[in-house]
Amino acid sequence: MENYSIEEILSAVEDLQKIKKVKSEKIIDEQQNKKSLSEIPLSTLRLIEEAEKSEN
Repeated sequence: MENYSIEEILSAVEDLQKIKKVKSEKIIDEQQNKKSLSEIPLSTLRLIEEAEKSEN
């Protein structure tokens, strides 16, 4: 069994907390992006799709 110093343990805990924070920020961003897309009216989405098809 390896022995770790208190500083190493605290550093590892801090790193894990940073990772967890970054992941939760990404989840929040993804949820906000999904919400903003759902706020676009369907008729507008259809127009965008038609414009994209006509470009190709």
